[in-house]
This record gives sequence, structure tokens and C-alpha cells, in this order.
Amino acid sequence: MGKLLIINATIINEGLSFKGDLLIIDDLISAVAPPGIIEPEQAGKIIDATELLLLPGIIDDQVHFREPGLTHKGDILTESRAAAAGGITSFMEMPNTIPQTVTLKALDQKYSIGSERSLINYSFYIGATNNNLGEIMKTDPSEVCGVKVFMGASTGDMLVDDENALGALFSNVTMPLATHCEDEKIIRKNSALYREKYGEEVPVREHPLIRSREACFASSSLAVRLAEKYNTRLHILHLSTADEMKLFTNEIPLQEKRITGEVCIHHLWFDDEDYNRLGTNIKWNPAIKTRFDRDALLKAVNNGLIDIIATDHAPHTIAEKSQTYFKAPSGGPMVQHSLVTMLELWHRKIFSPEMIVGKMCHNPAILFGIRKRGFIREGYKADLCLVNPDDPWTVSKDNILYKCGWSPFEGTTFRSKVVMTIVNGNIVYENGVINDDYRGERLLFER
Repeated sequence: MGKLLIINATIINEGLSFKGDLLIIDDLISAVAPPGIIEPEQAGKIIDATELLLLPGIIDDQVHFREPGLTHKGDILTESRAAAAGGITSFMEMPNTIPQTVTLKALDQKYSIGSERSLINYSFYIGATNNNLGEIMKTDPSEVCGVKVFMGASTGDMLVDDENALGALFSNVTMPLATHCEDEKIIRKNSALYREKYGEEVPVREHPLIRSREACFASSSLAVRLAEKYNTRLHILHLSTADEMKLFTNEIPLQEKRITGEVCIHHLWFDDEDYNRLGTNIKWNPAIKTRFDRDALLKAVNNGLIDIIATDHAPHTIAEKSQTYFKAPSGGPMVQHSLVTMLELWHRKIFSPEMIVGKMCHNPAILFGIRKRGFIREGYKADLCLVNPDDPWTVSKDNILYKCGWSPFEGTTFRSKVVMTIVNGNIVYENGVINDDYRGERLLFER
């Protein structure tokens, strides 16, 4: 660390786009000013960002980095490297590892791994089960991002389907409850019908009919009813249907919302016509659904019904994904390509850069109460991303950094490219070169 001056950047921050310079001293943003105001003598290193966009670092509140226990798919070192190359400076990781993160002991183990292996800033959810409320209540809300509740199928015993357990969680937990909402009974019924019709060779195009729109809405609406009953701080992850949008409001500020929603990159980019081309490589839970649903989600992002855009990054090996429908796991890698995908939607005149920064940087910081991150403000941590908005490149196996070695975007050309990612004042990624020696910091929360 030291003094770093970024000059002539187009800064995107808090709904504005403006030319400016930014001075970093050690790990903090020291000054933001119009071009030429900050004296070059104040800096040890100067970066000319002419024609580049300067954004706050992306905060991804939903990733699966697979460590411990599933490290043949990915691990905290490899996936944080890929995230840094994608402009992500902070992540919040999910509890369905081995062992599952449903105890303080397992949670502490993850934080130890994060401190040793993550190139970017990190936090970890504690997972809910039908009987671990006592462990959850022992967690320190200022040091843990939230509680993950699977209100749909999950691995192990993290499916929370007991009414009393759900009532206890929603009434007692003050941290954000982040929910995966799909109704298990509906999914099981649909699975049986399609297995009877096709056996094990169910076409993957039927995935959104098995994990159906009805299954999503039934579970999401239940979560909202419980949150309204108990005044819970509820955050519903990876929304995928038009119907679910009626559960949210855009009439009050985010700081005052008790119920918030999120959409993931794949649900904004793909639709069910892409199953014929990409097969199980785009098998996610919840499923990618119709173009009607995708268009409703795009609209909800723009009109404020959706508060956060994340990835649900969940790598599997290509061998695992190449199995038959019921055996192929759901999920795929996304962190390296999330920001450039959103910027591609800007190039297509769907989103504005200011909106993208709001949903991927500012709002996660506000919603989770992250201390001194998510904004370009003096005194805040210097988590930043420089992007060339006009430098086309094509995703290929040669430039994929995920441990699993593949991406559903292979062959896709993006017009924008991440040039540099700065974490706590340190250049962690620059023009394809990664600083593997740096380690990120544990996120802290103002609660």
C-alpha cells in the first residue's frame, strides 16, 4: 500500500457520472475531485484512466466457492481470483459446503480459510436447519453477513420445511434472512410426472416446468407472509418469475425496506429457448424460465422492485454437468463475467451504468449494512474497478479463470473489459495479471 492517484476517469457513483480524479492513501479513498485539483506530487503511482470507467468494487452477496469439502469444483483461492478479474472486490459465500456451515465451529473454519486464501474481501453465511436456532443466535451480527434459509430442496439437512422452525427463525433472527424459495412438494410432484414420462432421460428443456413458476411463487409468497407477520429482515435470493415481482415494492427507500429481492445474471441474460443450445450448462435452481419472465425481471430491475443483482456463482466440473437431467447438478460459474454481462445490457440500452453500480455496489452495502464499502466516498475503503467500455473480447477456455474451466458464455463477445481491480488500496488484478500475494479482509457490518 501507499499513495495511488487515478486521473481523468469517468466516475460512476451514487447516480452520477462525472470526470474526476481519485487519491488513495493506504487502504482508504483520501480524495475525490475534478480533474487537476489533486496535486500529482501527492501520489507514489499515477494511473491515467482517460476513456475508462471508475466504479466501486462489485459486492456479490451470493456465491458458492466450494471450500471446504468440494474443492474439485472450485476453492476460495481460485474463485476469488476469477472474481477479482471480473471487478468483484467482496463476496458473501453460502453454507452448503462439506461440512455444512451450520455451526459456529464450521463458520470459524471458513473465516480462517478466507483469511488465508481469498484475494478479495469476504463474509460467510451461517446456514439454517430445522434445529440449529441456538447456534444462529450465538453469531455476532457485526461479523456475519446473514442467515441462509433453504425453503426448497437442498443438500444434507439444510431444507427448512418445519413450520415451527420457520416461525422461530423469522421471529427471532435480526440479521438478514436470505432465502432460496422453491416449494419442495410441488417440485417432487412434477419430478415424478416427468420421470414417469421420460425415465432418466428427461430433456433439460423441461427443467423450468419441473422447478416451476408455481413452485417459486408458492415458496416466495410464504416467506413474505412470514416476514410480514414477524417484521423479519427478509432478502429473497435469485428471483426468476414475473409473478414474484408483485411481492415487492418500489415505493419506499431501500434503507427502510424489510423485504427485499435479488435477481441473478443468468436470469437476466438467458431464457428457456437457450436450453436447446446449452443444455445442462444452464441448469440452475431456480430454473431459467421464459422470455416473458426474463423481460419482467429486466423491467423490475429498472423500476426498483429488484434491489440487488448477484451471481449465485456455483461451479461444477464439466463431467458432472454432462450427466443426465436428474444427475447433472444445478449451478454454474459466473463471477468473472457478471459485470461485463451487465455492461453488455447497457450497450443494448437496457440498463444505465448508474443503475448497474446501484444494484451491484451501493445496494448490497446498504442492505447488509457493510461498513465503509460500496461507494466512492472519502474515508471509505478503496475497493474499486476500472473498466474499458469499448474493448471487445471473446470468452474462451484460454481466458477462463474458474477452476472448473468452462463458462456458459464461451463464444460470447463482450464489448467492455475489466482493466483493473483494486482491493483495500491494493491492485489485485491488472490487464490479465493477478496479484496472488494479496489477501482480502473480513467484511464488517453496522448492525
